Amino acid sequence: MSNINSPVWFITGANRGLGLEIAKAGLALGYRVVATARNTQSINQELGPDSDHLLSLSLDVTNASSIEAAVNHAKETFLRIDVLVNNAGYGQMGAFEEVTPEAVERQFSTNVFGLMDVTRTILPIMRRNGKGHIFNISSAAGLKGGNRYSVYAASKFAVTGFSESLAEELRMFGIKVTVIEPGYFRTDFLDSSSIAHGTKAIEDYQAKSEKFRSNIANANQLQSGDPKKLARALMIIEASESPPIHFLAGRDAMDWLISKNQLMNDDISIWHELSVNTDFNLESP
Repeated sequence: MSNINSPVWFITGANRGLGLEIAKAGLALGYRVVATARNTQSINQELGPDSDHLLSLSLDVTNASSIEAAVNHAKETFLRIDVLVNNAGYGQMGAFEEVTPEAVERQFSTNVFGLMDVTRTILPIMRRNGKGHIFNISSAAGLKGGNRYSVYAASKFAVTGFSESLAEELRMFGIKVTVIEPGYFRTDFLDSSSIAHGTKAIEDYQAKSEKFRSNIANANQLQSGDPKKLARALMIIEASESPPIHFLAGRDAMDWLISKNQLMNDDISIWHELSVNTDFNLESP
C-alpha cells in the first residue's frame, strides 16, 4: 500500500536519461512518482505499470493544455505535489548563424518557457501546502558559454537566472529551489534523439562545425558522469534542511566553473578602474 505521507515527485522528461533515473531513485525510496513525458509507453516499459506509487502521464511542456491536464491529474491522484523536477529539454548546437530563428524559438519554448509554464502551474499547490522543492535541470553551459553552444547556453543561462531569482521569491513560502548544473553525463543527450545541429550551411563555419559534430558523436556514451549517482544526489539534496541553490554535478562542471570564475576575475581586475568610473561623480556635502 502507498504511504500517503511519502513525498510526491513530479518529473518531466522521465522516459529516459536523467529523468528516468530520478524516477527510479524516488521509487526505490518508497516515494510516489508522477513520471511524465510526451510518450508514456517508454515510461511503463522502464518502470512498470501504474500503481499506488507510480503515475505515468503524457505531458508536452510546450503545450499549456497538456501541462494543466497532467498537473490536475497528479493532484487528483496523490492530492499534492511536493517536489518538481523540470528535466525535459534538449540541446540545440551549432554556431549562432547556422541556427535558424525557428530553431532558436523551439529551443527556448522547451528549455525555458516550457519549464516556466510547468512551474507556474504547480506553484499554487506548493504555496497552499506551505512547502515544496523545485529542481531545475540547467547545465554547466548555463554558467559559461562555449563554441557551438550559443543558443543552448543562452537557454540554460536563462534557466539558471530564473532559478536564482525564484529561490529568493519563494523562500517566504517554505519552497526551496535548486538549479542542477551537470557536465557531461552518460545519457542519450549527445545522440540525435536529444541534440540538434544548425541546419544553415555557411562555408566559413563548415570545417569547424563538421569537427564539432564528429567530436560530439565520438563522445556519445563515453561521458564521465554517472546519471544514477546524480539521481541519488538529488534525493540527498531534497532531504537536506539547507539545500543549495546551485549544485554542480561532475568534475568537468567544476572545472568549467573554475575557468569561468578566472575569466571573470581577470576582467574585473583589468577593467576595474573604468568600471567604477562609470558612476556619477557625486561630491560629498
